[in-house]
Amino acid sequence: MKLLRTIRLDPSDTFVFERAAEPGEWAVSGAFMFWDGDPAAMAGKERTAFRSGFLGVQSLGWSTLVQIVDASDDDRRAAVDALAKHLVADFGAPGVAEATSAAEEEFAFAASLCDHPLDMLVAVHRTVENGEIREVFRTLRPRGERTPIRAFSFLEVEGEEEPGETVDLAKLAKDSTP
Repeated sequence: MKLLRTIRLDPSDTFVFERAAEPGEWAVSGAFMFWDGDPAAMAGKERTAFRSGFLGVQSLGWSTLVQIVDASDDDRRAAVDALAKHLVADFGAPGVAEATSAAEEEFAFAASLCDHPLDMLVAVHRTVENGEIREVFRTLRPRGERTPIRAFSFLEVEGEEEPGETVDLAKLAKDSTP
């Protein structure tokens, strides 16, 4: 089976998100983290996580990109268990059974995004439309022959047009320094 793992091609996640996921964590979309928030009122790092973050299940940190990788049944069970424990401890799930069911749904959705070759990178862009969170996923692949992806490679984007917004990484870094 295939699942999503966080990947870090450069250090930008460590200053654009309040908490960055560690590279190699199992990942889910993470949209549930915003179910009771007001995206219009979000600013800074919270807004960045809402708009473009995947959730690493071990740290509950964010990653801009995830990679499609092979996973064993044991890997999946451990990842579901880790997310279920967070749902009980950090989000008030009523019990382990309910949390496990919710975690299973999150990983089923994550697995549905893996209908691409191994090592493909995936990005997300979230918006709110008619009061509901909408997610658009894009795949990034090397141009030409399929070779392992390296940092600073040129990539082609498959999916909808890229949003017209920009992020000022230097300003975010400056705002986060004490």
